[in-house]
Order: sequence, then structure tokens, then C-alpha cells
Amino acid sequence: MPFFQEIKINEQTTAYFWKISEDIHWLFENVQLNEKSSSRLETMSSIEHKKGFLAVRMLLQHIGFTDFDLFYDEFGKPHLEGERQKMKTERSESNNNHISISHSHEFSCICISDQCIGIDLEKRKEKTLKIAPRFMDVSHLEHLSESDKIAKSTVIWGIKESVFKLKNEKGISFPNHISELPFQLEDKKGKAQLNFNNAIEDFQFQFEFVDDYVFVCVLSC
Repeated sequence: MPFFQEIKINEQTTAYFWKISEDIHWLFENVQLNEKSSSRLETMSSIEHKKGFLAVRMLLQHIGFTDFDLFYDEFGKPHLEGERQKMKTERSESNNNHISISHSHEFSCICISDQCIGIDLEKRKEKTLKIAPRFMDVSHLEHLSESDKIAKSTVIWGIKESVFKLKNEKGISFPNHISELPFQLEDKKGKAQLNFNNAIEDFQFQFEFVDDYVFVCVLSC
């Protein structure tokens, strides 16, 4: 069974991971897809992308949902079916499941919560460190070993990507609008801020190392 791991973020928030070892045909035969997803799958040219897409649906099935419970709003943000009625009636969010999705190479991940969330899953690689000056304050990498610099720059990229996913607003810039307070890799958590459109919003983040990947989850404070 390629279900790999679950990580409890808090009492209401859990992340689930699928390590993709199956071929595309096995995944396709064992997953339920709605019509929109079937059409979307046909437009994908990358086998890796197709596998990641199908593995997300396998994770949904693993925890008792299906692709028929998943829909995307006009901005491309994923939601579970229980939220659709909430979005129409503007009722309280407290009893509704929120979802965020990420996949990278051989892993897919979903995170379910009763809070608005954003997640990111990234493979640790030297390229992220090389482009770090484009998206972060590189002083946060001082006095670290090369491997820790790669890990921390990947975490910070994941923080910014997760905030961006959670907010899902056009115009947000990683280097100009999203910042993280100083943290250590051993902390596995910290705080971030979004300063955008003359408003400041605070977030909490947690991160874990899963094989050679960095997983980040961001929640509103």
C-alpha cells in the first residue's frame, strides 16, 4: 500500500502523504474521477504530473472522500463539497473541512483542516538555494552548513508558497509581501506575515522533513 504517512498538525488538521510507486495504468484503474478531472487529466503531457494528480485522488479515497467531493473555485483553489453550501450561504466555517494540495516528484500530499490552510511539498535541491536571493532575506541562512542552507531555503520557499495558496490573491509577491520571523530548523515551526494591500496578516507555520522533501503547512493565527 503506497499510503506513506500521516502527520497531525493539530487536533483539527492532518496531512496525508502518498509515495508514488505505481505505474500510471494502475493509478488510473483504481481511482474514481469526475468528468472535469478526466478531461483535465487528458490535457496533461507529463506522466509525472498525471501520477501526482491521480495520487491526490487516491489519498482522498484513503480518508473517505472521492474526487466527486472535490471542486475548484473560480481562482483555482480546491475545496471539499461541504464548503460549497457554506460558500453559498456564508455560514460559519467551523464545521467545514478545508483542503490544500501539493505534489512533487514521487510524493503527493493533501491536508484537511477546519481552518483555512495552505501547504507545500518541495524536494530539497541546490537550485532552491541558488535562487534564494530572489525570494527571501538571505541573512536568515548565515552560519549554516551547505546542507542546512538548502533545507532552510526550501522551508522558506514552502512558507511563502503556502501563504500564497492560502490567500490566493492576485499580486502577492514572495519577496515583497511575505516574510518569516527568524527560526531554527530544529524548531519545526514559526510565524510569518503577509503585508499586502495596506493590511498585515499573521500566520503560523509548521514544517517536517519527509524523506528528502520539505513539507510546510500554514494556518492563519
